[in-house]
Amino acid sequence: MSGTGRTGDGHGRLGSVLSGLAVAVGCVLFLGGFVWGALVYQPYTVPSDSMTPTVNAGDRVLAERIDGSEVKRGDVVIFTDSVWSDMPMVKRVVGIGGDTVACCGADGKLTLNGKVLDEPYLQDQVRASTTAFEAKVPEGQLFLLGDERSGSLDSRVHLQEAGQGAVPRSAVSARVDATAWPLGGTIERPQAFAELPGGISQPGPARLVMISIVAGAVLIFGGAAYGPLAKRAERRRQERAGAR
Repeated sequence: MSGTGRTGDGHGRLGSVLSGLAVAVGCVLFLGGFVWGALVYQPYTVPSDSMTPTVNAGDRVLAERIDGSEVKRGDVVIFTDSVWSDMPMVKRVVGIGGDTVACCGADGKLTLNGKVLDEPYLQDQVRASTTAFEAKVPEGQLFLLGDERSGSLDSRVHLQEAGQGAVPRSAVSARVDATAWPLGGTIERPQAFAELPGGISQPGPARLVMISIVAGAVLIFGGAAYGPLAKRAERRRQERAGAR
């Protein structure tokens, strides 16, 4: 008997096998995507508007778990520093150990090691800082600013403290990779930092995780729907045959 023959319940053996396989593979992709995401990412709710417009207060973001040694300029990171606050905070890294960060240079822009820094993530391209400053970042530390420069309490507030407002790399627990809610996609790495030594970090696997989950869901529902659809098609075929 051919493997494509019909079973007693009216739908093909091959179709049944393929639908079962689709459900099985779909379950692996769907559940695997969630497990992968849970291992790589930690969810975080942005507490303030200091990172507007990149992320807003109340946004739910996916932050990739990383070691502080992996942080590069331009990264939006989650960190906890007892001098700043006992709660996790989110800011952008604009300087690493050895850098000199200053404001403001030409056209009110930030300068990094004497070079004007283009910051397209600032809202309406406002002045890079409402206050003038210059800071030398100690080795092993990070200089952090919010994207909403007029209201962000960041390294500028701590310039008179040890390290001139910088925090240790070890204070960083994660790097923001994507906005989960509302859906906003991945956080772009600023190309202005790409030309500097060390370059910029690579995006995490957020897109691959989402593709795995979505593909798994499609296969599960598609495979599960095959049986009822095949039975309905078989009934219609029998009704047409009986009407002849």
